[in-house]
Amino acid sequence: MNRIPTDLTVPVATDLTGLLREWREDTMQFLRHDAPKIVLVVVVSFLLIRLLRAITGRVAALQAKRLPSGMRTQQVRTLASVITSVGIFVIFLGALLQTLPLLGFELGPLLASAGVAGLAIGFGAQTLVKDVLNGFFILLENQYDIGDKIRVAGVQGTVEEMSLRRTVLRDDDGTVHTIPNSEIKIVSNATRDWSQATLRVTVAYSEPSDRIVSLLEQVGDDLRHDPEFASDIVGDVQVPGIDRIGPGEAEYLMLVKTRPNKQYGVTRELRRRIKECFARNNVQAAGPGRVYIMDQGAGTQSP
Repeated sequence: MNRIPTDLTVPVATDLTGLLREWREDTMQFLRHDAPKIVLVVVVSFLLIRLLRAITGRVAALQAKRLPSGMRTQQVRTLASVITSVGIFVIFLGALLQTLPLLGFELGPLLASAGVAGLAIGFGAQTLVKDVLNGFFILLENQYDIGDKIRVAGVQGTVEEMSLRRTVLRDDDGTVHTIPNSEIKIVSNATRDWSQATLRVTVAYSEPSDRIVSLLEQVGDDLRHDPEFASDIVGDVQVPGIDRIGPGEAEYLMLVKTRPNKQYGVTRELRRRIKECFARNNVQAAGPGRVYIMDQGAGTQSP
């Protein structure tokens, strides 16, 4: 049986000893020179993240005190959270780029691989990127708030939830619509700054126009100065006059400008008061239309 020459054990032991010595020297050099730099990068990154969170939280708190709308305050906090997340990602990426060379990694091949991977992800998730970008600008430009009644992407309803990726609406039937923000091209907001209710009151054609206009103006003025509704109405109730004339009837137009989303309660109360006013003043309601049938043979007509 062949035996390993005993003279080979000395070089092997010498190589292991040299390897351990080099590893120990490299480790000590790393601990003396590179490790403190890594610790410094980590500490600075941690302090920057804490500072960023403190600044965005402070700004959000100040905006919450200045702005009267609680829904708008929620959007400010959402925007602050988005800015914080982006800032933390940038700080983390910068710390990673500073730390990798200290650990012996070459940044050139890594950046090239990251560029290819980012390009592939970008093609695959371009709709998601469009959702996030469009949602960010919706929040930044305050195109609508939670609680607003809007029409977007062919549907309308009240905004119940909004994020960077989607907007959730609930319509009058209770149906919930979830809309990706990338599908929102045009926003029609029915409750921004003020709302206007349009009422059309129909009475008999024979009623004097000046009398009907005077009664409607009186009802509107009484509602305008009612303490229960005075804060909801932002202008005088207008009665421009007759808007349409039909068979045996005349239709009068009333315009009421209210605070956002308060027009429904105001118009219901206004209709109730108009009904009572017309009953007190014996205003004749519009009757049903008549259809005349001509008898060509007898030469007579019957209603």
